[in-house]
Amino acid sequence: MAYRYGDRRQKMLFPQSIDEYIPADAPVRAYDVFIESLDFEQLGIPIEPQKVGCPQYDPKVMLKLLVYGYSYGVRSSRKLERETHYNLSFIWLTGGIQPDHKTIAEFRRRHKAALAQVLKQCARLCVELGLLEGNTLFVDGSKVRANASIGNSWTPERCVKRLEQIDRRIAEILLECEQADQQEKNDGSMVKMDQELADQEALRAKVLGLLKGLNAEGRASINATDPECTKIHGRQGSHAGYNVQTVVDEKHGLIVSSDVVAENNDLHQLAHQVEQAHQTLGHKCRTACADSGYSNMDELEKVDHQDITVVVPSPRQVCEQAPGPFDKSHFTYDPAADRYTCPAGKILICRRTNRDRNRKEYLAEGGICRTCEHFGRCTDSRKGRKVTRLLKEDLREKLERQYAQPDSQRIYALRKQKVELPFGHIKHNLKVGGFLLRGLEGVRAEMSILSSCFNMARLISLVGVSGLMATLAG
Repeated sequence: MAYRYGDRRQKMLFPQSIDEYIPADAPVRAYDVFIESLDFEQLGIPIEPQKVGCPQYDPKVMLKLLVYGYSYGVRSSRKLERETHYNLSFIWLTGGIQPDHKTIAEFRRRHKAALAQVLKQCARLCVELGLLEGNTLFVDGSKVRANASIGNSWTPERCVKRLEQIDRRIAEILLECEQADQQEKNDGSMVKMDQELADQEALRAKVLGLLKGLNAEGRASINATDPECTKIHGRQGSHAGYNVQTVVDEKHGLIVSSDVVAENNDLHQLAHQVEQAHQTLGHKCRTACADSGYSNMDELEKVDHQDITVVVPSPRQVCEQAPGPFDKSHFTYDPAADRYTCPAGKILICRRTNRDRNRKEYLAEGGICRTCEHFGRCTDSRKGRKVTRLLKEDLREKLERQYAQPDSQRIYALRKQKVELPFGHIKHNLKVGGFLLRGLEGVRAEMSILSSCFNMARLISLVGVSGLMATLAG
C-alpha cells in the first residue's frame, strides 16, 4: 500500500486573511465573543482608544489571551507569548499581535481585582441565558498549592532558634575580625568585616520581621515567600497552599461564585460563600448543600435563619460505624431539668459550661458509676461517665432530621456530581497543580479565570459554539 508523504517546500496559495484559517464553529470564536460581551468599565479596566502617549495593547485582546490560554492549560506568560507566534487559534484571537511575556505578566499583575470579577459577569450571563437558576447551591472546597515552598514557613519557635544561631555566628565573625586586627596591628593594615557578617545581619533583620508579624497577627506560622498562604494538609501531604471554595448551581453544574481563603478547613466558610453567591444571583437560594466538613453550628445557623433549607450532615451522620450500646444517642435528655438519663437509669447533671468549645458537660456521680454493672464498658473513669451537649444542640438535631428527609437525600446524592466536576476539570484537564500568582488577591484572580473557563466549557457543551455566539451577539 502506498504512503502519503508531505513536502515542506511545496508551494501553495495561502488564504487572504487570518480569519479564513479558523473554522466558523471553532471554540476560540466563542471565547472571543464572550470577552467582547463583558462590561470592562464594570470590571475596572477602562477602554480609552483615544488615550495619548505610547500606544498600548488593547485590554480586550489581553484578556482574551489570558482566558483562552487558561482554558487550555496555558497559564505562564512565556508560554502564552509562544502561543501567539505558533498557534493559529491564538494568532487569530489576538489579530496577529504578539505581546511579550513581560507585557502579559504586567497586565495580569495590574488587573488582579478586575480579573476577580470576570466570573461574576460570566455567572450573570448564564442567568440571562436561563442556564443558571440558583435554587439549589452546592458548596465545596479543595486544596491548591501556593507558589511557595513549605520550607519557607516560619513558626515562632523556628524564628527564635534561628535568631540564636545567627547571634552566635555574628559573635564568631566579630571575634575572628578582632583577632585578625590584633595579628595585623603592627603591619598597619585594616581588616574590614567579612561579607558574611552583612549577610547574617540582613538575615537577622528578616527573621525579626517575621517574628514580629507572627506575634502581631497571632498566627501559628507565616511563609516568607507568600505571607498570605497557609500550611495545608491534603492527600499529597503538607504544603504551602490555599483553600479554594466554589458554589455550584444544581441545574447544569455551572459555577456561581468562587473564592480562595487561607484556612486549612471549611468549617467557617458556608455562610460567607452562600452570601457571595446571593450577591451574584441577585436573590436567595432555596437550598444550600455541603459535606460534613462545613458542619459548624454558627455557620449553619446563619444560613438557616435566612429560611434556606440546609442539607449538611453532621460528622456522626457520615460515620459508617454503628453506635455502641452506650453511645450518647442511647442517653435520654430532659430539657426541663437539663439533665441526661443513661441506659441504666442513672442521672447525669450539668457540671460545666465550656464557652470556648460551645458545649455543656454532664457527669454522673463517680460512686454511682463505679457500682454500676456496666462500669468498664460504659466508662472506666473514676469521675463517672461524661456526656457533652452543644449549646446549639437543638439546631443540630433539627438539621440532622432535615438531612434525613428523602428530598434532602436526593439533593445530597447530586452533590458529588455537581460540585466535584469543576475541581476535576481544573486540576486534571487544565493541569492546575498550583497557583502562579502570590497573595490572596492574585490567587482569587486566577481562580476567577479558571472558574470562568469551566463555565465556558460547559456552555459550549450545552448550547454549542454557534448557539453561544448567536446568543452573545444578540
